[in-house]
Amino acid sequence: MYLENKSDLDLKSPAAAPGLQGRSSLRTAEAVAGGYGEVAGGYGEVAGNFGGLRLLEGFSGRIESQKLQQASARSAGNCVMHAEDRQSFSMVNFLKGNTNQTGSNHTERSPLIRFSQDDSITYMTLYEGEETWDNSSLELDRRCRLGSEVTSLSLSRSSSTEKDPLDVHLNFKLSNSMRSCISIFKIGCIFTFVVLMSLFFSMYPDRDNPWRMLAVSPTESFSLNLTDFRDNALLKLQVGGPFVSGMVDLTNEEYILIQVEQTEEAGPRRRRVQTVIYNWTIPLHSERSDQVITTKTFEMLSSDPIIITVQAFVQDNSMVPLSMTHQSLYVTTERQVVIAAVILGGVYVLIIFEIVHRTLAAMLGSLAALAALAMIGDRPSLSTVVEWIDYETLALLFGMMILVAIFSETGFFDYCAVKAYQLSRGKVWPMIIILCLIAAILSAFLDNVTTMMLFTPVTIRLCEVLNLDPRHVLIAEVIFTNIGGAATAVGDPPNVIIVSNQDLRKSGIDFASFTGYMFLGICLVLFTSFPFLRLLYWNKKLYNKESSEIVELRHEIRVWRQTAQRISPASREETAVKCLLMQKVLNLESVLRKQLKTFQRQISQEDKNWENNIQELHKKNRITDRVLLVKCISVLGVVIFMFFLNSFVPSIHLELGWIAIFGALWLLVLADIQDFEIILHRVEWATLLFFAALFVLMEALAQLQLIDYIGVQTALLIKAVPEEQRLAMAIILVMWVSALASSLIDNIPFTATMIPVLINLSQDADVNLPIKPLIFALAMGACLGGNGTLIGASANVVCAGIAEQHGYGFSFMEFFRLGFPMMLMTCTIGMCYLLATIIGLGWTL
Repeated sequence: MYLENKSDLDLKSPAAAPGLQGRSSLRTAEAVAGGYGEVAGGYGEVAGNFGGLRLLEGFSGRIESQKLQQASARSAGNCVMHAEDRQSFSMVNFLKGNTNQTGSNHTERSPLIRFSQDDSITYMTLYEGEETWDNSSLELDRRCRLGSEVTSLSLSRSSSTEKDPLDVHLNFKLSNSMRSCISIFKIGCIFTFVVLMSLFFSMYPDRDNPWRMLAVSPTESFSLNLTDFRDNALLKLQVGGPFVSGMVDLTNEEYILIQVEQTEEAGPRRRRVQTVIYNWTIPLHSERSDQVITTKTFEMLSSDPIIITVQAFVQDNSMVPLSMTHQSLYVTTERQVVIAAVILGGVYVLIIFEIVHRTLAAMLGSLAALAALAMIGDRPSLSTVVEWIDYETLALLFGMMILVAIFSETGFFDYCAVKAYQLSRGKVWPMIIILCLIAAILSAFLDNVTTMMLFTPVTIRLCEVLNLDPRHVLIAEVIFTNIGGAATAVGDPPNVIIVSNQDLRKSGIDFASFTGYMFLGICLVLFTSFPFLRLLYWNKKLYNKESSEIVELRHEIRVWRQTAQRISPASREETAVKCLLMQKVLNLESVLRKQLKTFQRQISQEDKNWENNIQELHKKNRITDRVLLVKCISVLGVVIFMFFLNSFVPSIHLELGWIAIFGALWLLVLADIQDFEIILHRVEWATLLFFAALFVLMEALAQLQLIDYIGVQTALLIKAVPEEQRLAMAIILVMWVSALASSLIDNIPFTATMIPVLINLSQDADVNLPIKPLIFALAMGACLGGNGTLIGASANVVCAGIAEQHGYGFSFMEFFRLGFPMMLMTCTIGMCYLLATIIGLGWTL
């Protein structure tokens, strides 16, 4: 059994070109990580140490120092595993013979198992002659026991010596006992919270009020008397019928009028009889075909009976079929909004301070929101919660992840990185500007998520070549991707929602007019963003502070550590492999310590040897499978063409999710994939689960009236402004409310909620505002606001997930420090463009 580093590069060789050393070995490590992850059959969260290896301690058997010395003195025909002794440890001192370390000189090329003739190191026999694993259970137990003891050494050594800046989030050192106490306290608090929310959710039944079927006409109305309202605060009505899937159109002569009336008799609380009457008008569709369900909540006075009257106003006196159900809620709208805001704030606290992974934070927020709905009397059923998930987005993500995973097997991303390196002539900022500009242009016509899935692997390879920190470049790319997506009607989901709205199309907002106006504004925003980005990065060290050899060695250590954590020792063979990987990390850590001692910081702001490096890179990074590359380019070209066709040809009844899934199936068949587990291993399952939990969370917050409350309060602020300044203030308010809200919550439900609010606002005779400027302000704010936080846009989360899979994940705060200032600047430029063209130049649009 032998694991080797197939690279012939030596980390200590000064003649190697910068950026080249350690590259092949890193890919070997990643390949082994994928392969052994497949052997394990299951994957867990990657920890920062070897805590998972404690399970090896369960193996029986005792090892004496004499037996270990005998094992170390075996003949050269034996294949052994060594454990280096640095920073004396009591158990290892007991296991070792001689403590002299002068003969130890490990490099990255050192194999996991080697022949030994040096008695200064403790060795563990792993294979001897023709001995099989099945006939050596006792010897295997001895090996695993020693592996457990070496694991303890690794734990103490890694905690005291390795100080990776990517893993350190506190500026002060905590003792091990303090860290343990904090960890136990965190787990206890979160587990208690989960148990309490689960209990609250299970204490209330699903809303089981049946739907009532009815038919109304101008001559026949329907009346319902509710006598069991009790002391509830709100009445929630849901009505289904052939309604217009938009908002109230005052010019529509056919509509349904629902009147809710409650009379509170005189008593101790009130001296007079008080009556409250609500009128709800719902426009009817002319074809009477589509069944649309609408919901509205009414605030009641007391527990007195409620009378609901439904009447139709149509021209031909025909009957209109309807369905209706009602629900009693225990909490007022204001309290629901407060509960929703607390839940959303709690989710952001978990993500910002990285208390838990963002996927778990979204799941905890979803659980809290569902428990809150149950407690107010509006608990949804399981089927309803499943319907809240946007499966089209998940299908798009899954299909594109499969396509990119197969594409990466061709070596195309490495080849593109070399070409970009050659185009930039070794200069960093020209390369960054080229990447950001191409990403912005592509995202104007493709989905932002698709653009980042294609660009992220190329960017990571290129940054590894230039010894750059990929995180800063990736954040810049995703920011410009969101900016470019706002330029057209198909670049960002909020724009698609706006152009697809029938009421807005009647107002003159179609694909051409929307794209023409937004394109000019986004071009202005785009070209003013490059100098501001350079200013933000002025004091940031884009180059790694350490040499490329040390950076690659650190990254390779993380890959091997991740591999060891992913292996579940279900069999003796897998247990032995886990021991081997653990020992490989110890070897690399030894090499890293030696290099850190001799390291002299010499960072060049420009790669002056780029011409020589290009020749070496062309030799190392070639297309590995040209036949598969042709297949991948063909399928990906068809998928992208179908994306374009779907936007312009309405006769194609395929959504983006279906197109991505079909493309993945086509490529799986053409590529003749035999080992399907390797492809599935590259799918970002944590990202998919995060989006599913986020969809549930956002819909639950919408059920708690949070999004409606934001829209209503925005409309009230606009109405309070004097008429001569109302249009300008309306543009500013809608722009900034949309931007800030889209930074905190998903911009898709927010846009869908704000469209009817703005339509009603424009149709209000007391306000007298045109609809087009408000919609353009909404689109500008919703698209550009996604750059404010890490979870403000889908492309941000996808980019972070892919980067994390490659070992370059960035945190919420790292994105916030760059994204939020860029959001403020771009929204300011966009607001100035809107005010200058609409107020200053008087464009009627």
